[in-house]
Amino acid sequence: MSMCDPEPHIKEEEEEQLISQEENFDLCGKEFKEKVSLQTHMSVHSEDRPFACDVCCKRFHTKKHLKAHMKLHTEEKHFTCDVCNNRFKVKESLKKHMRSHTSEKPFVCSICSKRFSQQDHLKRHMGVHTGEKPFICSVCSKGFTQQVNLKSHMCVHATEKPFICTVCSKGFSQKESLKSHMHVHTGQRPFICSACGKGFLRQRNLKSHMNVHTGEKPFVCGVCNKGFAVQKNVERHMRVHTGEKPFACDNCGRRFHEKAKLKTHLKVHSVEQPFSCDVCGTRFKRKENIKKHMRIHTAEKPFVCSVCRKRFSRQETLKRHMHVHTGEKRFMCNVCSKGFALKHHLKNHMEVHTNIVFSHRLGLDIWSCH
Repeated sequence: MSMCDPEPHIKEEEEEQLISQEENFDLCGKEFKEKVSLQTHMSVHSEDRPFACDVCCKRFHTKKHLKAHMKLHTEEKHFTCDVCNNRFKVKESLKKHMRSHTSEKPFVCSICSKRFSQQDHLKRHMGVHTGEKPFICSVCSKGFTQQVNLKSHMCVHATEKPFICTVCSKGFSQKESLKSHMHVHTGQRPFICSACGKGFLRQRNLKSHMNVHTGEKPFVCGVCNKGFAVQKNVERHMRVHTGEKPFACDNCGRRFHEKAKLKTHLKVHSVEQPFSCDVCGTRFKRKENIKKHMRIHTAEKPFVCSVCRKRFSRQETLKRHMHVHTGEKRFMCNVCSKGFALKHHLKNHMEVHTNIVFSHRLGLDIWSCH
């Protein structure tokens, strides 16, 4: 018995509806000798994927496609990488994989000349220039550049969760998801990395982790094209472009992109700070710091620019300002390579790229067959 959903029973009226759709809308024009063959084929035009793989829970329109997929889990892998010992069924797959070790990037973007080790990575990258997001959520119409991102997003809309955890009562839409979740309570990590011995709750997490050892970075930022070995690192990185800072300090309200940076910041509050500002109450570890801070209240600006005579309260601020006169542009945009003298100018500039990428939405119904 499959761990995922069983085969659905197709009622007669549903069958007639499918056939009626074929007659009325002429979805693809393909003809069949038998009604059952047409019925099987019609699943291709629907979003229904009733056949699930017991190993990885990937879903398919037909049993035939599931059967073909199962060979991925059962067939022998004869071709071995000499560098990291990863094994492959097809020699061509090994050849592609070797580029992660040799840094060979034969596929070149015709617009920005960025190079890629695999053709599908180049194809995915092209969406940055076209703004195309062909994978559209059928519920909220949000667009995605990759199908895997759409698949992850659909979980937001999955309201029916019949599989309930007996320990914490959390609900899941699939039995396999509940099974994986139970490892959280048992502490079991059944999927072990052969390279470093690290354990994982899910097989897909182990598969993603292996990229750390092979050097592959298949997950690419849609804004700046930076590559990552693990998908969650892309999601974390995207906050740099969106400006999202979900982690807030309970003491001072300051917000951060990453949890690790908040953790580092909290040390500021945990260390003894004996010097207190008489005006606003802000505390400092060193007397020198409170002296600098007091200039905020006194408006004292002892540091003067020798070129334009502009005054500053801190020496480091003056030093930063001098780049405007020297022409030095240390802060480079990783999308278009434009340089800026000041970091906040680069930050303001990045909104140009994020607005282009995130505001674009296609109005096409890509699921229609004509």
